[in-house]
Amino acid sequence: MKVVYPICCGIDVHKTFLVATIIKTTNAIEPSYSKKRFSTFNNAILQLKQWLLENNCHDVCMESTGKYWVPIYNLLEDVIAVTIANPKWVRAVKGNKDDVKDSKWIGDLFRLGIVPGSFIPEKNIRILREYTRYRAKLVSCKSSEKNRFQNAFTVCNVALDAVVSDMFGKSASSITDYLITSDTFDPETCTSFLKRSLKKKSDAVIESIQGYQMTRDQKDRMIMVKAHLDFVENSISELDHKLDQMMAPHEHLIALLSTIPGVKRSSAITIISEIGTDMTQFSSSKRLCSWAGLTPGNNESAGKKKSVRITRAGVYLKPALVQCAHAAVKSRDLPYYRIKYERIFKRRGKKRAIVAIARMILTAIYHMLTTGESFNPCDLYKIDMPQEMKDQQKSKAIKQAFKLLISSGYLTSDVQNHSAIS
Repeated sequence: MKVVYPICCGIDVHKTFLVATIIKTTNAIEPSYSKKRFSTFNNAILQLKQWLLENNCHDVCMESTGKYWVPIYNLLEDVIAVTIANPKWVRAVKGNKDDVKDSKWIGDLFRLGIVPGSFIPEKNIRILREYTRYRAKLVSCKSSEKNRFQNAFTVCNVALDAVVSDMFGKSASSITDYLITSDTFDPETCTSFLKRSLKKKSDAVIESIQGYQMTRDQKDRMIMVKAHLDFVENSISELDHKLDQMMAPHEHLIALLSTIPGVKRSSAITIISEIGTDMTQFSSSKRLCSWAGLTPGNNESAGKKKSVRITRAGVYLKPALVQCAHAAVKSRDLPYYRIKYERIFKRRGKKRAIVAIARMILTAIYHMLTTGESFNPCDLYKIDMPQEMKDQQKSKAIKQAFKLLISSGYLTSDVQNHSAIS
């Protein structure tokens, strides 16, 4: 095999130490190895950096072990090309491995250029990614607290959620606050909290509450849950304000992605934080979709296809795109993706159809960020086609069908002329 990196280094990273092996390939058949162990403290990492430069080594490979590779990457990326490899590509054989052998194995594979590197965006995008991923966790926590708060009323014989559509609307929130802060229940006071169309359901609301059983300890717990929910909502608001400040240089990209049906501002920010702004990192839109985990697997042996499920990659990007896909297929103003979804789910089912729409959206994003053009797919005319053009295409298709039937001997030319006259 051809040697791609004559001088390179393989690093086996752990929490408190790392083992580095520099491999030098000269005209000799056997390469030379230099092994050294360093601590993961900053001064030791700088010593590693100096040791690499002294040996004229500017290409390094290490596996993505948790977050332990990040401090090393931060201190080496300015002058050294660091390749972060997925552990499945550099995993050694069990039973014949230790820290020194692992670093040598990583270096040997990297030297021959058979280790694909992971996509690591620039630092400002990595920082933005930390914020958007933290926001996703807070939104998940908010949903959990809402479910916890609603279930607390259910176990206390309050069936208000069966009457109102939103337990956290203005009327329902006033009623729940009244129930957990008051020691008595007054139906008239409860009815006074109802707003707009919910006034018509006043009898059902009172009936769903009367006879409830709620102790003081249960009320205290509900107050704690409600306080934590308010805290999480305030944290999300502060986080959104911070994200707006960080995304100020990329406002034109947010406006660009917002032209896609189903993609709103928060989704655009999440997508940019995950894939960055430079699409040259990906050779094509297919590579980007594969990296995001939206491409069917290729698993075939002995002429038989096995599982073709999509991969588990794109833990944060994939849910955001699927959410955009659900919004896009429900859009009535821009029915482009809705029509495509309806064609696909009849053959492949709803879940596969949504994944297909998510991949279409990501493909559009790739080309939009590459060219800077707004959303305008090449087959959009088929969706938003004027009625005159539809009639023209229909008549053209009928003529072609007649020609096919006549050439096959099923019809005569007289039938076609009669149909044209009529």
